[in-house]
Amino acid sequence: MTQKQRLNPEELIQSIKDMFTTNIQDARIEKRTMGKKKTEFYHLWIRLDKTIFKEAVRHLQSLDPALHFAVSSGYDLDDTIELVYSFSLYHGVRHQEISVNLTVALPKSDPTIETITDLIPGSLISEQEKQEMLGIMVKNIPKNTRVFIADDFPKGVYPWRRDETGPKKLIRNLHKEKI
Repeated sequence: MTQKQRLNPEELIQSIKDMFTTNIQDARIEKRTMGKKKTEFYHLWIRLDKTIFKEAVRHLQSLDPALHFAVSSGYDLDDTIELVYSFSLYHGVRHQEISVNLTVALPKSDPTIETITDLIPGSLISEQEKQEMLGIMVKNIPKNTRVFIADDFPKGVYPWRRDETGPKKLIRNLHKEKI
């Protein structure tokens, strides 16, 4: 990919907004400087509807065929579970890398999302983790097995949840117990 083909952060955001006009809820750019030379580094934060999530990842790959999946994280936020998938565009190109974070809210009434393992095989372990820890369902995940939680851990209990499906009923407060 030549220098001319690389989009700057504003062009990246516009490209995504143009492609997915009504399903982008928010998009912003954070600029940071790092090091003694105060090199600029950009983080793009894009909140989108789950219905376009996989197509948005596919779009990022069209902009950079070597799209790098960094990590995903997840949070229990009352009636939704929020997932943040972090990618790097132009990964490995000194001072050109742009961090892109796609945020998707899954309603607890339907906590499902389509897998991206067919696009990025390295996302499998992260998607398995979110299923186990948050109780989401990743549709079409190629390996739907437990990795982080023991097989005898109670089904329907998710360690990162704060609601009734969370681990509270499994926690013992030893300081309150009589010895």
